[in-house]
Amino acid sequence: MDTLKAGSDVLFILLGAIMVLAMHTGFAFLEVGTVRKKNQVNALVKIIADFAVSTIAYFFVGYGIAYGIDFMQGAQTLTDKNGYELVKFFFLLTFAAAIPAIVSGGIAERAKFYPQLAATFLLVALIYPIFEGIAWNGRFGIQDWFLAQFGAKFHDFAGSVVVHAVGGWIALCAVMLLGARHGRYGRDGAMAAHPPSSIPFLALGAWILVVGWFGFNVMSAQTVEAVSGLVAVNSLMAMVGGILAALVVGRNDPGFVHNGALAGLVAVCAGSDVMHPLGALTTGAIAGALFVWAFMLTQNKWKIDDVLGVWPLHGLCGTWGGIAAGIFGSQALGGLGGVSLAAQVVGTLLGVGIAVVGGLVVYGMLKRTVGLRLSQEEEYQGADLSIHKISSEPRYGE
Repeated sequence: MDTLKAGSDVLFILLGAIMVLAMHTGFAFLEVGTVRKKNQVNALVKIIADFAVSTIAYFFVGYGIAYGIDFMQGAQTLTDKNGYELVKFFFLLTFAAAIPAIVSGGIAERAKFYPQLAATFLLVALIYPIFEGIAWNGRFGIQDWFLAQFGAKFHDFAGSVVVHAVGGWIALCAVMLLGARHGRYGRDGAMAAHPPSSIPFLALGAWILVVGWFGFNVMSAQTVEAVSGLVAVNSLMAMVGGILAALVVGRNDPGFVHNGALAGLVAVCAGSDVMHPLGALTTGAIAGALFVWAFMLTQNKWKIDDVLGVWPLHGLCGTWGGIAAGIFGSQALGGLGGVSLAAQVVGTLLGVGIAVVGGLVVYGMLKRTVGLRLSQEEEYQGADLSIHKISSEPRYGE
């Protein structure tokens, strides 16, 4: 029976890993559909290369920081319980690799290729695992302190803060240090429009992310025994709330509508296992409206050139999701309880703080040493040029 249970858990979490791995296709096509055509190849190569670098960084460094696991041991030890620890690594790697995938959308069309790969390694190896270990493995005693002070630990079931808020706030730091694309904002304050190159690709990316998100959230239970249908329905309701709110607030804009679905899902991750479905619907609706409002504010008034709006989508909606878990997870609002609003607020702010400090250190260091952005000429010709310069050998199809 133990062997059967172990095998079932391995298969369960492996399927989750595959579904979240597929989400990286969604990240790629969301970016491809949003950037201009001259930068589409760069977006595709950047996402897959970031995933490869993330795997190395997380395997050798990051996973050990977060969970104290050393993979440099005998194969016999690693295959205990049908190799559960290995597939758990695979599953959590797909979460960790979402950090550079999120950042990629913010810095698109003007970032140097190799410095971004270096940033990916540092973020996944050293920055992201710090808060991951705190939130999901009780590292450094901070969760115990939350329990003693607020009566409950910080709760983030599937990563509203651990993954999305952290990734979004890191991205904001990178965007601010990188600067706007040339020609995006004029000296007179006028803004040049850079419309999405392909709404169908953008929509395809959003749909792939939406489908994979049910693996992201539901499989965060990590064992068959702990799986909950409540998580699935809450994810669905939050997604729908985000779509409808973005549809209304965004005045039928197709980019807002598809990103509204993602905003709702980002926000519900933290409390999807404790909220009532009506709480999840409300959480998603607020996130969808928040995304549209913040995207317009950052692009038009603050002149922050966040290409895909990853700070509003992941940074702000993830922050809202962490706090929303403490509101709608309470029994007073139909939730299952076991959460503390104070713990959620403080824990969320801690995650944001680690992200901002880490983002400024990593991208600030790279900016001062090797530089972050393409030259003006390269940018006008297209970021794809930096991919073509990687090798002087004939390229595929030439």
